Amino acid sequence: MKIGVFDSGVGGITVLKDSLRELPNQDYIYYADIANVPYGTKPKEEVKRYVFEAVEFIAEKEVNALVIACNTATSIAIADLRKVFEFPIIGMEPAVKPAVEKNRTKKVLVTATPLTLKEKKFQDLVSKIGSEDIIEPLPLPKLVEFAENFIFDEQTVLSHLREKFSTYNLNQYSSVVLGCTHFIFYKDLFRKIIPESVNIIDGNVGTVNQLKKKLKESKGKLGNGEIVFYSSEKRDEDNKTLRKYIEILE
Repeated sequence: MKIGVFDSGVGGITVLKDSLRELPNQDYIYYADIANVPYGTKPKEEVKRYVFEAVEFIAEKEVNALVIACNTATSIAIADLRKVFEFPIIGMEPAVKPAVEKNRTKKVLVTATPLTLKEKKFQDLVSKIGSEDIIEPLPLPKLVEFAENFIFDEQTVLSHLREKFSTYNLNQYSSVVLGCTHFIFYKDLFRKIIPESVNIIDGNVGTVNQLKKKLKESKGKLGNGEIVFYSSEKRDEDNKTLRKYIEILE
């Protein structure tokens, strides 16, 4: 079977890597909308248009399922996407529920893009689990910029994180949620400033488990692990970005 994995940029590679680990005998299309990244700081309707254009392109490749490996795209478009396309579409959302379930007496800090945090889908998620009083949002759009430019320099990123967390007493929190796939690249650096007693949680595991469930419900032949990469409708074959993707996957 053929699985599509879509993100605004490089962040979804973290989801693709986890999918390959759990589902190695599938074929994959990875689509990064690098012509329009970042999504998280743009107007909602503009981003929604980009998402539909990307998914229409991916649908032409006859995928059996699609993972929207982008919290922002999921929050603004997944309900409408599911009305249009017949194949299963698995989205991502900040892992607020598992974070809250770990400890309901302490606060949870949710990091994500500005658009994800202000969208109704996120507000509904928080309201549904009755945790408005302990959830605090923290937008970190600069991390998306770092990841898209393959900036993984510890000093640069850690300096930025220390600045953003400087006003927080992290001992008051039970968990920090990484609500953007780009942020997962920096998980080890988050840990350098977040106490060991505080959980760091992301949504990748839950997303891949949902993908596995949907594939069991579908009938199709196994693939051979082939991955085809696209950057905003242009196939990546032998370029710097493709080499970076492969390095990350290895």
